[in-house]
Amino acid sequence: MSELLTIVRLMISQKKDVILSVVFGYIAGIAAVGLFAANGYLISRAALEPPLYVLITMVAVVKIGSFIRAISRYAERYYSHRATFTMLSELRVYFYEKVEQHAPSLFHKYRSGDLLARIVGDVESLQHLFLRVFYPPIIMITVFVSTILFVSFYSMKIVVLLVVGLALTGLIIPAWFAKKQKKVSNRLREERASLSTEVTEWFYGFRELKIHQKLEDKEQQLVNASNQYIFEQQREGTQGNVNQATNVAIALVISWAVLAMGAFLVAHGNLDGVFLAMLVMVSLTVFEHSTPMAVFPIHYEDSERAAKRLNAVIESEDEEQEQVQTKEITSGPPTVKLNEVSFSFPNDDRNILSDVNVVLPAGSKTAIVGPSGSGKSTLLQLLLKLYPATAGEISLSGVPVTHIDQENLWQKTNVVLQENHFFFGTIKDNLLLQTDNWSDDELQQVLDAVQLKGFSLKDTVLEKGQNLSGGEKQRLAMARALVKNASFWILDEPTSSLDSWTEQQIYELLYRQAKNDTVVLVSHRLAGLERMDQIIVMDQGKIVESGTFNDLIKMKGYFYKLKQVEKSILLS
Repeated sequence: MSELLTIVRLMISQKKDVILSVVFGYIAGIAAVGLFAANGYLISRAALEPPLYVLITMVAVVKIGSFIRAISRYAERYYSHRATFTMLSELRVYFYEKVEQHAPSLFHKYRSGDLLARIVGDVESLQHLFLRVFYPPIIMITVFVSTILFVSFYSMKIVVLLVVGLALTGLIIPAWFAKKQKKVSNRLREERASLSTEVTEWFYGFRELKIHQKLEDKEQQLVNASNQYIFEQQREGTQGNVNQATNVAIALVISWAVLAMGAFLVAHGNLDGVFLAMLVMVSLTVFEHSTPMAVFPIHYEDSERAAKRLNAVIESEDEEQEQVQTKEITSGPPTVKLNEVSFSFPNDDRNILSDVNVVLPAGSKTAIVGPSGSGKSTLLQLLLKLYPATAGEISLSGVPVTHIDQENLWQKTNVVLQENHFFFGTIKDNLLLQTDNWSDDELQQVLDAVQLKGFSLKDTVLEKGQNLSGGEKQRLAMARALVKNASFWILDEPTSSLDSWTEQQIYELLYRQAKNDTVVLVSHRLAGLERMDQIIVMDQGKIVESGTFNDLIKMKGYFYKLKQVEKSILLS
């Protein structure tokens, strides 16, 4: 139940609509019971040939009751659905804001299809929380209590029958259904997540599947996952129908019992026969409000399970953030320190980084080199606070990175990663992600500076930059970083797809633009690093050497060997 507290808080924020829907629902329920009671009394009374004015009065009461019931039912549906849709809207925004804060790390914990199933399917499941979980018990209890008070004026024995019926149809039978429903609902959620994961992977890998002629095999997996999901949906639907039929059957049995008891009381002179039809009609009508309780376990289990899956995505990250009070970093190039930093991915025993100690002075230019898998890119991701360090401390200008507001850190950092996303639009649209304070002439000069002279600001960029080559993407990403104009640069293989001449031009541009800035550059290639203030050499998650280019060459250690290997490859 605790998982639903967030949803309940959002529901309470719409308390006006919630209260109005309950009030009008109660009025509609009581009006329905009163209307059928009046009909039953009218039928019995008419058989005794009463005065005409009595019949006219009763018919008028029935008509007025009909109008009240219809208007109240409309108002109840209007306010309850408005509260539900508003709650869903706020829930989507709330969950998106939480996911957006932790998105980089979440993709290492959850497959994208599973996240999609949670964001779309589980949020959608919570629409039933108010309409099918919160609302029906309140209306059922209030209408039943009012009806029982009314019936108590005529027969306490029939009151006992109604109370027994309420306990059976509103509590005992739904509790029994809930126990049976749990396994069905769990399997349905799992199958939905599995189907979403398979569909997402199919879209992502369509080209590779087509090239390797494995498309049919993957499609068959999709069909199997779809069939299994449909089967579980059918099982849940069948279970719901059985629950509802059982509840209706019990309600009808109670109504028959009311008829039998009423007839017995009339025969023994303990009840006026004119009220018999009224009491039977009341029992038939009041149990309509217990019918929704048959599917209450399904929707409660569905809502609770959905809330658990949503909370699981954001819960741990929120707990980590709540433990510290975030601060904003000061403007200007930061001093970066890593003290005994280690890191491993969740559920992975292998350390990606081990006992890393680094000091990067403000305004310094540092290159991090080493073979693939040595932890270079992971180190940059820790600096960006995309992941928390498993051990040790990272600080910027003396402030631990755990205490720095993530948005503020990203705002003051120029970032070029190995894979950079480009949005459908124009070159200009993709340059002005951070600011729009640049004129077209200034933006064109930036394109020229990164060796994209053949491009116009109005040129189209397709989704994910599909019409750009690898080198063009890297240069456009560098141009985007130049336009952002922050004082802390984090560059991960920014020139890996460029030829040597263009690479040197980009480095010259970087040295000019970031003259007083703190720069951290990851590179496999060692050419162009001669002007770096410091070169850190990593291997298997550890720092094996550090120093200037000339110092490392003179040491003839690990870096020297890497340089010799690079030379031999270029000469061969």
